[in-house]
Amino acid sequence: MRLSYSILPSILCLASSYALAAQEHAPDAAQANNPLANMTAFNMQNYYIGDVSGTDKDANQFWFRYAQPFSLGDSKWLLRGSLPINTYPVAPGGGHKTGLGDLNLFASWLIDTGNPAVSFGFGPQITAPTATEDALGTEKWSAGLVNVLFDASSPKFQYGYLASWQHSFAGEDNRSDVNLGTFQPFLFYQLGGGTYLRAAPIWVYNFQNDSYSVPLGLGIGQVIKQDKTVYNFFVEPQGSVADRGPGQPHWQIFFGLNLQFLD
Repeated sequence: MRLSYSILPSILCLASSYALAAQEHAPDAAQANNPLANMTAFNMQNYYIGDVSGTDKDANQFWFRYAQPFSLGDSKWLLRGSLPINTYPVAPGGGHKTGLGDLNLFASWLIDTGNPAVSFGFGPQITAPTATEDALGTEKWSAGLVNVLFDASSPKFQYGYLASWQHSFAGEDNRSDVNLGTFQPFLFYQLGGGTYLRAAPIWVYNFQNDSYSVPLGLGIGQVIKQDKTVYNFFVEPQGSVADRGPGQPHWQIFFGLNLQFLD
């Protein structure tokens, strides 16, 4: 009995230490999925598309994304660049082509919401025709707007969205114009210990040809903080609930690693 009583304080001490560590890392877990987080970030994200509409083929998109905060006078901004490596099926041969896609850049003005846990921004975007193969890009210069919201007020549940629109203004005359809108809702539920459930599909509408894609997904992620780096691993299967036109994903698996570098 004396041995049991001597062990009990140690168990209570370990339990309280674990609870304290979980509380300390809760802000990191809540902010790990914030696209407007005021810190440098580098993401490697992949979409494996198992079934492309209008074909009997699969496809793949691997994205490099880099985000860097900066200031203009008293205003705070975030610059994000995204460059894909695309693998798309091509007609009429029925094979695949792989190469760089089009580079997208957007600069978001970070507006002071009065609540440090709520991020809101909007600003311009531009897409450059950097694709190494005609079939892997639009061959058009496009520009438009981006609007982002992320609410991390709750340590358990975070939500937000990224909305964008862009229209082509220059490029190859023999290619279709770009007039594209996207909306990406964010839903994250913290399970504790850095583990979380997630849903972050991208809904796309092409105003040029009236095609669209509306997937839904449910995934899981794990946030790990090591020194001044936050590692965010995740996987999220997604399935289409509505789509129209060729080239739309019927189902896909979204997975990746997001890195945030703390000051």
